[in-house]
Amino acid sequence: MYHSVGECADDPYLVTVSPDRLEQQLRWLTRRGLTGVGIAELLRARADGRGSRLVGLTFDDGYADFVEHAVPLLRRHGHTATVFVLPGRLGGSNEWDELGPRKPLLTEDGIRAAAAAGMEIGSHGLVHQDLTATADGVLADEVRGSRDLLQEITGTVPEGFCYPYGKVDARVVNAVLAAGYAYGCAVAAGPLTGTFALPRAYVGEQDTDARLAAKRVRHLVSRRPLDGR
Repeated sequence: MYHSVGECADDPYLVTVSPDRLEQQLRWLTRRGLTGVGIAELLRARADGRGSRLVGLTFDDGYADFVEHAVPLLRRHGHTATVFVLPGRLGGSNEWDELGPRKPLLTEDGIRAAAAAGMEIGSHGLVHQDLTATADGVLADEVRGSRDLLQEITGTVPEGFCYPYGKVDARVVNAVLAAGYAYGCAVAAGPLTGTFALPRAYVGEQDTDARLAAKRVRHLVSRRPLDGR
């Protein structure tokens, strides 16, 4: 689970990985015979029994630096990823982060460029809000409305949804399922863990080779089997 890629001295929420560090982490995957892919591709491969050497890579929030920095590095090292974007904030910034700094988000052209480069485009809702605290109508707009907008932008129906802040409950999971998504990404979803609340491991600037190895082992040991939902 990544977010922003770039140089950022002021990073109070620890959402930024430098291009040099990302490249080191991608090389770490390659040296171990692992290939980073988008989540939809990973799930299809697992269903076919061929996903053992694949790792799902995700980039939340749809920062503009995904196209500028992450895409070239992913392509250089033979990986792909899913970027979860906010079609209600096209060309805007991460205003939900109170402490800043402000980072530009992808425009329609940026989203199309990411898709053209072979990256999966998923929804992160419309404007990045805690969906567990929204009214039913707002939840429907965030989940179904964002899906419709992304289909208009890319010409493809997005398969995946990522819960803002990693916050999810049964009502939100059911809304994502009802909207027609194929999967949902969480962080640590506890008893909800499954295809519509996939657990992910945070990766940051401080994650060296040794820390990545430890996180991979911890994730493999702690994860719950998917229920196939």
